[in-house]
Amino acid sequence: MSEWYEESFGEDYLIVYRHRDFGGARREVETMIGWLGLPQGAKVLDLCCGMGRHSLALAEAGYEVTGVDLSEALLREARAQGGAEQVTWVRSDMRELPLAGGFDAVVNLFTSFGYFEEDAEHLKVLGEIRRMLKPGGRYIIDFLSPDYVAAHLVPHSVREDGETLIDERRRIEDGYVKKEITLTARAGGEPRHYLERVKLYDREKFSALIREAGLVIDQVHGSYDEEEYRGAESPRMIFVGRRP
Repeated sequence: MSEWYEESFGEDYLIVYRHRDFGGARREVETMIGWLGLPQGAKVLDLCCGMGRHSLALAEAGYEVTGVDLSEALLREARAQGGAEQVTWVRSDMRELPLAGGFDAVVNLFTSFGYFEEDAEHLKVLGEIRRMLKPGGRYIIDFLSPDYVAAHLVPHSVREDGETLIDERRRIEDGYVKKEITLTARAGGEPRHYLERVKLYDREKFSALIREAGLVIDQVHGSYDEEEYRGAESPRMIFVGRRP
């Protein structure tokens, strides 16, 4: 039986998240460059790069970028973008990367973490981030803010994208935030159903996992506006740190 993330990150994902724009990714990358303090030409790994928005913005900013994702559909979309030839695209599970490491920085963005049931599986991901980094290399893990999610969860929403109706139902259950997505074509046909599920790690637990993996935490930001993380007031929980 397939895992939810093997089913959900296909062609329909491109419809559901079409509103995620490349301009926003460039603005976020400008902030990340300031946090990471990297020289031009530094080697950056975008772990779980999706359709490549941040990978392409990092390459445009003058970095040597490798984008890794498990979804062939999203990598195909990434390779179709202008400037895609500047990035090395690799299909892989984030828990076991077919790469030797030696990166100056690893970024894991847009809540591309918390997909598994066991802490041990998430620790494997953090261990791979450490292995990919040079000693002194920097990382960014951009995760959701669990307190903010709990305070601002919208249980149900419906919207249209062209000829597709997108129905999204959200709930917090058993330590996860879950989203059920149904896509229905106006022309008819069977509705398509997907599930997204992310484990809700609070700051204390996530910090403990990061440290257990042998990484140092330097800052925790609440958004790309650089303010400190403030629980339910902060929409994101962005860890910035390094491999000692």
